[in-house]
Amino acid sequence: MVGVLPDVPAVDRILDYLVPARWAAQVTVGTVVRVPLQGRRVRGWVVAVGTEPPAGLPLREVSRISGIGPGEDLLSLAGWAAHRWAGRRLTFLRAATPHRIVSLLPAPPRGRRGWVPRPDPEVEDADRTLVEARRLAREALTPPADGGAPRVTTLRWPPGAERLPIALAAVERGPALLLTAAQADAEALARGLHQAGCWVARHPDDWAAGAAGATVVGSRAAVWSPVRELAAVVVFDEHDERYQDERAPTWHARDVAVERARRAGVPLLLVSPVPSLEALAVGERRVPSRSVERAGWPALTVVDRRELDPRQGLYPAAVVDAVRGEGRIVVVHNRIGRARLLACTRCGELCRCERCGAAMHSGGPARRGEASQGGGDAGGDAATWLRCATDPDHRAPAVCLGCGATRLAVLRPGVSRIREELEALIGEPVGELTAASPAPGSGAGPGGLDPAADARVVVGTEAALHRIRRADAVVFLDLDQGLLGARFRAAERTLGQLALAARLLGGRRRDGRLVVATRQPTHAVLEAVLHADPDRWAEPERARRALLHLPPAAALAVLEGPQAAAFAAALREAGGVDVAGPTEDRWLVKASDPDRLADALASVSRPTAGLRIVVDPAGI
Repeated sequence: MVGVLPDVPAVDRILDYLVPARWAAQVTVGTVVRVPLQGRRVRGWVVAVGTEPPAGLPLREVSRISGIGPGEDLLSLAGWAAHRWAGRRLTFLRAATPHRIVSLLPAPPRGRRGWVPRPDPEVEDADRTLVEARRLAREALTPPADGGAPRVTTLRWPPGAERLPIALAAVERGPALLLTAAQADAEALARGLHQAGCWVARHPDDWAAGAAGATVVGSRAAVWSPVRELAAVVVFDEHDERYQDERAPTWHARDVAVERARRAGVPLLLVSPVPSLEALAVGERRVPSRSVERAGWPALTVVDRRELDPRQGLYPAAVVDAVRGEGRIVVVHNRIGRARLLACTRCGELCRCERCGAAMHSGGPARRGEASQGGGDAGGDAATWLRCATDPDHRAPAVCLGCGATRLAVLRPGVSRIREELEALIGEPVGELTAASPAPGSGAGPGGLDPAADARVVVGTEAALHRIRRADAVVFLDLDQGLLGARFRAAERTLGQLALAARLLGGRRRDGRLVVATRQPTHAVLEAVLHADPDRWAEPERARRALLHLPPAAALAVLEGPQAAAFAAALREAGGVDVAGPTEDRWLVKASDPDRLADALASVSRPTAGLRIVVDPAGI
């Protein structure tokens, strides 16, 4: 008899089934099977073998064996993650299961292994940065001489420096698990390892190869990939927000990697140009030499808006010079649309919806000759209608409700407006790239062009930093928009964007230009980039969060939904955590550490519907 966890969200418990004698030798913990349940056959995972049948209860047989699934180690890890993020095991078991049926595991390709020999030292000496990368990674991944537990190490590695030597150092130890924040980075890393002679499995397509002993390379979900005889785990760009799932349960791949490495007894290396405070809290820190770290960051030009003529708007001379320069230029402005806030030029009243009071947005190109420097007229044939921010289907004429004037000033221009104005400034087409833009190479952009591939100058939101691979200059028109964001991680997120921009520029060897316009030129984030020293941000930020009891000094969760009030009341009564709220029908739960928070959430009976628990919320 076996215990099976059905792949049915409403049935979050283990059910007992009999195994036909002809399949007894094939069924192990982790095997994917089909079982009868409520008149249909559903997928499930074998989580226990050889259990005792309940007395007097007739059992049904397993209908079919579907193939190989996650091993006992991943089943146990899924249970831990479900407790940690107040979710269901199904979420994680689905991620750990191959998309296609796997009946047999492949043999290693001839001539390839799960590791590579150490390179010739004379070859290494050709590049000092590569030598230092390999040395630091080897030291971090070498077991302690005293035979203690394997290390958890945070390596601060500059954004413009090569990461392949770090991966090779991990693979030297044996089959490794290598995580990247973006799938494109995973593909590039896998190609480099393959050229070095490694047996590489790209997640999720090569699930079987990882289970057979290949090194696994992939993005967030790859942390659930099986790796036979796992020898090391490396998480590149561990600070990146893409490692956290936005859907509940809001699990974080970095934290899963930490727990997986601990359970497997293998070293873990967290690599980042700007390590998160969470990473610095769990492992010892290693940094490269000052010469290597400085070379990996581009030169920074800070434009102090406090000293500029306000009539220059978003485009002071330094910004215009950068955009008119040679090479590929990326202009970043995290506000979509044409005009996100309009005001009457006669009476100064904001343009608001007469029905709900929300801001009214402009929705078309400006009239020829009326492009402004960030504060001009929003009129024009295609912009005679404004759209409500909360109800885009509701339109209204571009007329001030206070005095009836028709000339409106743009207070907060979006990327569409900025694209039009930059085209007027530099006299050439400018591409526009946001999260809603067509994928590169699709040819689905305006006029059949791909703006990220065909335009020399591209203006866009943060998505432009993720979609473009190389640039000669990156310009942030208004960094204060990110630094002053309404989240406690706003500065950290902005620092991550600057690190991503620095990677596009490739460090100081390529003479890339990073230009930032701000009214806070001495902000700790800018000091960290200017001096290529993230500690200038990390140290004061750690003290601030400790004072305010924010992560990693505390653990947070948000309760939402119709049943949130009752659940919050039960948590208050149980004690052990602080419950604040409601604020906008949400309750904030705070505990001293993640384990205490997980235990508290699990101690209260949870309704079957009407409650969403967001652990480690990113938007607070």
